[in-house]
Amino acid sequence: MAITAYRFFSAPLRWMLLTFAASSISTSVDAEPAFARLYKQQYGYPPSCNACHKDGGGTPLNGYGQAFKDAGMTLAAFGKIAPLDTDGDGAANGDEAGAKSNPGSKSSTPTNKGDWLDTASLIPREVQSLFPGVRAYLPKDALLTDADIARAKTLGAELTKQDENTIYIPLQDQRPAGTAIIFPAEFHKKAFFLVLATDRQLKVTAVQPLNTTHVPEAAKSAVYEVFKGVSLDQLPVAKGDGVDAAITAAVKKAGTLVFVRLKNA
Repeated sequence: MAITAYRFFSAPLRWMLLTFAASSISTSVDAEPAFARLYKQQYGYPPSCNACHKDGGGTPLNGYGQAFKDAGMTLAAFGKIAPLDTDGDGAANGDEAGAKSNPGSKSSTPTNKGDWLDTASLIPREVQSLFPGVRAYLPKDALLTDADIARAKTLGAELTKQDENTIYIPLQDQRPAGTAIIFPAEFHKKAFFLVLATDRQLKVTAVQPLNTTHVPEAAKSAVYEVFKGVSLDQLPVAKGDGVDAAITAAVKKAGTLVFVRLKNA
């Protein structure tokens, strides 16, 4: 889907109609909207999550993603790492990106690009699994304004520019069917990833562990059920210092980010 216009109606929370044409989806890397924006600025097209993640959003960085991070995560970083061959396929990063092949995957080269930019790969599969049957998505970069940060604080969430993310909006019958966001959490200075989904009224339908390799106890927590049916502006504040509190704090921040961005859009 090539989205040409959308708007979120804020009072009460309702979706207005979207104008769109069926062709292709424009998207960003989940949890790193700055990467996708800068990549598009440098190379003229948006990448999929697999440009910098080993296996899509919420998984560890691949060689290209790590090189971009090490080079400073700026527009200039792409130039710095362009001569490198971080995926080891014999083609320089810059040559691959310029040819629309994946500089983060050995299986994608300028002469054999593969399907890394197909619609199915542009939306994280973890998001797609939460909305079975949905084929069209509107990815929205959740870039925080000072007003958003102030509004979040009144809701009990401390957001900063570093919390900016990508919100995925599934479309059914030309109407938004909900939202989803992949986001990081931290426990004892170890990172793990979660995914949150809502219905179109912005009530939580699911919170699930996504990548808990470094915090395996997060995969077994029962706290995820607490969030179901709760409106994003009513999410609980974390209490304590255990893994459940770490999950609750991350959900509060991510859910509030979705709420303030879509309500204020």
